[in-house]
Amino acid sequence: MNSILPYFIQAFVPINLFVILSGTVVGIVIGALPGFTATMGIAVLIPLTYTWTPSTALIFLGAIYCGSMYGGSISAILINTPGTAAAAATAIDGYAMTKNGRAHEALTEAATASFWGGIVSTVVLLFFAPVLAKWAFDFGAQEKFLMAIFGLTIIASLSTKNILKGLIMGCIGLLIACVGLDPIMGMPRFTFGTTYLMGGITILPAVIGLFSISQVFHTLADEVASADPSAIATYKTARVNFCDFFRYPLTYLRSAIIGIIIGIIPGTGGDVSSYVSYNIGKNFSKERNEFGKGAREGVACCEAANNAVVGGTLIPTLTLGIPGNATTAVLLSGLTIHGLTPGYALFTTSGGITYPFIMALFLANVAFVLIGLFGAKYFARITLTPENLLSACVLNLSLIGCYAVRGNLYDVYTMLVFGIVGYLLKLYQCNIVPILLGMILGPIAEQGLQQALILYDDNLGMVIASFLQRPICLVLLFLMTFSICTPFIMEVRKK
Repeated sequence: MNSILPYFIQAFVPINLFVILSGTVVGIVIGALPGFTATMGIAVLIPLTYTWTPSTALIFLGAIYCGSMYGGSISAILINTPGTAAAAATAIDGYAMTKNGRAHEALTEAATASFWGGIVSTVVLLFFAPVLAKWAFDFGAQEKFLMAIFGLTIIASLSTKNILKGLIMGCIGLLIACVGLDPIMGMPRFTFGTTYLMGGITILPAVIGLFSISQVFHTLADEVASADPSAIATYKTARVNFCDFFRYPLTYLRSAIIGIIIGIIPGTGGDVSSYVSYNIGKNFSKERNEFGKGAREGVACCEAANNAVVGGTLIPTLTLGIPGNATTAVLLSGLTIHGLTPGYALFTTSGGITYPFIMALFLANVAFVLIGLFGAKYFARITLTPENLLSACVLNLSLIGCYAVRGNLYDVYTMLVFGIVGYLLKLYQCNIVPILLGMILGPIAEQGLQQALILYDDNLGMVIASFLQRPICLVLLFLMTFSICTPFIMEVRKK
């Protein structure tokens, strides 16, 4: 530890502190804007770092990554428009809290949970990176398939009011995920002869459409509401209490561990970890009946998990050169541009670059929690804007953000279609979250199953038997059973 202490001190050089703060602020703005993901922000700003030292460049990109993962929760909580796909789960309880006049409370919890999730994952990255990266190799095709199926079992918990509707929505999401080229054989499916659908339905237009545009449509027929004087007074006097920082210690730790584990597995990310953590948190919570109606602990579960993914995804990226997700893939290109090669040497001969970067992740988490806590009452005042003006701003930002990702006008059309679908489903009291879950987890499950079938010469019986011979698979099967049975057990206990 003494040998790497001088490297940590490098992160406190004034230029690096300035870069950390500016990168965090840029990341928060990118994350809060619908459609502007961390991947996009890092990709756009990498050229800016060409003339910088490798250490400063890496610190800047890492700060953007941390800030954007937290920033997505701001728009998700205030206007039900997830800035990132990982924040979609946060909107479940976060927006419900906003509608109940608790926006400041939700924003405070999002900042606090994000901080603890980021801090725990950074500690794990510092001390256990090589060991955990080797453990990730044990995740074969079978484990990835069962991990995705485990994620899909969350639908039962999310749809306790009407499980049948929830399952139908989940199946619709899985069907949408099948559009495009087969991940193994490369055969087109449900493309109807159009080249746009060959790449499948992009997740970002679907997220913005289902959550943001559908909400805009709902407000079109409403009367323009004026600002509530009592709400203005509430936001002016809002304060952050010290106890808010330690409100759910076990939830923060549990969700952080979930986020780290899922982040280590290549191909998964913050969106998967948020839903898995939300489901497990609901099962262990004393206020489980409040989940979905504005539970503060629900926000904590999601935000601690998706911010812990940052450290988790960086573990295989820095030690093995295997990107944990799209964002770390872009970050990996930034490493190579500055002449750095992932592996053991990154922690030895290049320690003067890597360890200041890890320390910068600590400082970036401190920066965004201070911005989040002290800026919460100002962010919350957005909800005082008349709904017609707010809806117009949301619609414009959604259109710009959706088009900016790939510069493809068809993405905008896709977003509008999903907006109409989301609006109609909400009219019939259908939960749209299972659709998103199906779209996210469907490709992971399909690819894992097809790879497992190839390994066993298309013998499904041998694939199923292999589940019972792999320790990680047995753990996932147990968690799946627990996840499925819990809602029914709780219903019986309630009666």
